[in-house]
Parts: sequence; structure tokens; C-alpha cells
Amino acid sequence: MSTADMSTADMGTADTGTAPADAISVASPLPGRLIPLSEVPDPVFAKGLVGGGAAVIPDDDAGVLTAVAPLDGRVIKVMPHAYIVQHASGPAVLVHVGIDTVGLKGEGFSVLAQKGDQVRAGDPMISVDVTFVRSKNLSMCSPVVILDSKPDAVELPASGGRVEAGGHLFNLPGQ
Repeated sequence: MSTADMSTADMGTADTGTAPADAISVASPLPGRLIPLSEVPDPVFAKGLVGGGAAVIPDDDAGVLTAVAPLDGRVIKVMPHAYIVQHASGPAVLVHVGIDTVGLKGEGFSVLAQKGDQVRAGDPMISVDVTFVRSKNLSMCSPVVILDSKPDAVELPASGGRVEAGGHLFNLPGQ
């Protein structure tokens, strides 16, 4: 910890690493292993066509998990396999739980939030039976994307690191 970090810590403010004090943190929707979007087994996400972000792969032994809101904001869309939360300052974050899970037509998922709800980071959004999804030979790799952002919009922690649901994933750019 540098001297500057120590003085910041002494003043009682949170250490946000290199992020500005007013940065908006995006939380992980699920517990698991962090990977860059380039490693997502779906070319639309891997090429950053939806936007920049990261992805989380739940542990192999995960059973039923609750995916949580990635940031404070309003739910602008919620489906069994995906949801979008928009921050009051404008950016919207898409969480897509698994790859090709839309084909399950909701089976293995339960929606816990509704369109229009005001949520806080960490609030329950949907639950997913990870074992069921994997039994259908589908990937549980779950992209978290800032819609309409550049593919390299976020600076990510090291790939392969572990993150908990509600834990810091990345900061929104330009905040």
C-alpha cells in the first residue's frame, strides 16, 4: 500500500484501487471464475459486438444459484435467462446467464425481479439451476456487458480470478 493509499484509508474512504472515487462499480451477478469476454464461447459476446465487459463461470459443483443485480438502477428488461439494469446516469448492463440458454424457454430458471423495479447492486434478479442447464450440455459462462460500449471499455482484473456474487467485477468507464 502506498503512502497515498494509507492516508486515504486513514480518512475512512474506501480504497477503490486505480478507479476514481466517483466510479460506478459493476458487481458480479454470480459466484465463480472470471474470464475476459474474448474467451466466451459465443462469437457475439467474444467479439464485443454487444459491448465491453467480462464473464463469470460458476463452479462445477454449483447447484441452484441466485443471479444478482450488477449495479444500482432500474430493471429495463428481465427474461428467465437474462436481464438489463440501467444506472440513473445512463449506462445499462446486460447479464446473460449461460450461453444459448434462451432455448430452454425458462426451464431451470425463476424470475425474481420485474421490469421497472428499482434495484440495488446485489439484489436477487433470477435463480438458475446450474446442474439442469449443464445437463442440457449448455455453457454456464455468463457475460456481464455494458451495452453500447466499446469492446475494450473496461479494465479487468486478472483472468481466472475468483469473484463472489455481489463482489466487484469492474468499473463503468468514464465515470
